[in-house]
Amino acid sequence: VQLQACGGGLVQSGGSLRLSCAASGSIFSINAMFWYRQAPGKQRELVAGITSGGTTNYADSVKGRFTISRDNAKNTVYLQMNSLKPEDTAVYYCNVRGQFPALGRTFDSWGQGTQVTVSS
Repeated sequence: VQLQACGGGLVQSGGSLRLSCAASGSIFSINAMFWYRQAPGKQRELVAGITSGGTTNYADSVKGRFTISRDNAKNTVYLQMNSLKPEDTAVYYCNVRGQFPALGRTFDSWGQGTQVTVSS
């Protein structure tokens, strides 16, 4: 499964950005979709996740500011980021987990990362 992420960029503190990540490839089903981020010198951290049923979870640092959503028909996950802060600056990665029903095996795929920079 290939993932194509886009939507990053440079924004001022308090601004907004919307990331998207589309999954494509052979016949598959998606269980859960996630956004992670990694700032320079720091470990990659989970930002938000959403299950196939729409249940969401967020890191405490982004609750109330970020919203994760998905379009199952398009196999796409979004991350709406509002009230951005300089500490949100990082490379953001999408992660999709699912399975190939015909093959009876699972997959765990990562996107290439998209840079988000928030200036103060």
